[in-house]
Amino acid sequence: MASTPMDLDPPDASSPANGTTPSTTLNITRTLGLSSTAAVTEIISSFKPTKLFKRSDSKDGRPQPFILSLDYDDPGELLMTSESDETIQIYKVRDGRHDKQLLSKKYGVKQAKFTHHSSSIVYASTRQNDSIRYLTTHDNAFIRYFEGHQDAVTCLAMHPGNDDFISCSKDNTVRLWNAGTKHETGVLYLNTPYLAAFDPSGQVFAIGSPTSGSILLYDHRGFDKAPISEFDIVESCSSVTSENLDQGWTKLEFANDGRSILLATKGAGHFLLDSFTGSLKAYLRKPESGSRRLAPGETYEMNGGGPPGANMESSGDCCFTPDGRYVIGGTKNGIVIWDTLGQTTEKVMDPIHVIEDERPAAVVAFNPRSNFLATADQDLVFWLPDMHA
Repeated sequence: MASTPMDLDPPDASSPANGTTPSTTLNITRTLGLSSTAAVTEIISSFKPTKLFKRSDSKDGRPQPFILSLDYDDPGELLMTSESDETIQIYKVRDGRHDKQLLSKKYGVKQAKFTHHSSSIVYASTRQNDSIRYLTTHDNAFIRYFEGHQDAVTCLAMHPGNDDFISCSKDNTVRLWNAGTKHETGVLYLNTPYLAAFDPSGQVFAIGSPTSGSILLYDHRGFDKAPISEFDIVESCSSVTSENLDQGWTKLEFANDGRSILLATKGAGHFLLDSFTGSLKAYLRKPESGSRRLAPGETYEMNGGGPPGANMESSGDCCFTPDGRYVIGGTKNGIVIWDTLGQTTEKVMDPIHVIEDERPAAVVAFNPRSNFLATADQDLVFWLPDMHA
């Protein structure tokens, strides 16, 4: 794994970039709870690419793999990728270095997620069958398989407070699980339920169904009853665009204050919704064309073919910051930032900051505990605020 120091890296010879023991770690500030803190609002405009990781282990002239997903452990100390060459890569965030590689050549891998134990993960299979696999990373050993889906898994969503999780699939089912048992704890039969997300309390979860153009909210404990709310995206959002109202949905996420839902799309913008009413707060307009990656449930043919990466999935090219105020979006040349408290023109909101980088950001994830951001396509990029800006 080759890493390249960038503007904010420590300059001395023992930098993590050259694989030696670091004399310093990356200058990461916490967003809450510890002595070295900085409010997101104070640093949001100063993020810069800090370290570049490029896979250097491809053999036989094979192209560099694509990164399919990004996820952090609960303390925000580890970052995990799932990649198109059936590998899982784990990085130590504070040290700014690659930690280990795990192979899943037999079963494939996508949608890799940490449980609430930093040494345990779950991920979806891409080979042999559509089981979800529960793995310990310290010895690369399987704990159990979660079997039941009869088609590709499109999304995994972890409960914020325990080891319950949700899986969505192209088999038109949503399955509820607990990591402690191999048997599902519940099943919902829905039309194209390709996306899922828990609210911050874990009491409510949302299911996104692009074909029906709706988001369904369920009480986690009473999931077998009718949804507590149903949001019609076509009705709520058709005033701002006619695109991606019932297709091309890439991610569903609650803000940490529980007041907003981010419905990401591969098109010209993302939808910011009121999580209580489903009304449109803002259409987050992108400054350039949309993502080339597949939306969950799509096929390469549905994506219209295209350049390398057009047949690859993604865990989403946008996310909330931990304070819930800002949305970070990936572009073909860096990132953009929307302020959800900012002004809109007829419910359309443009980015307040555009931060350019020569590498595309097809996958984006903000650290849950620190002012730290990661973006990826084929390369992985760590971003930090420039404290001297």
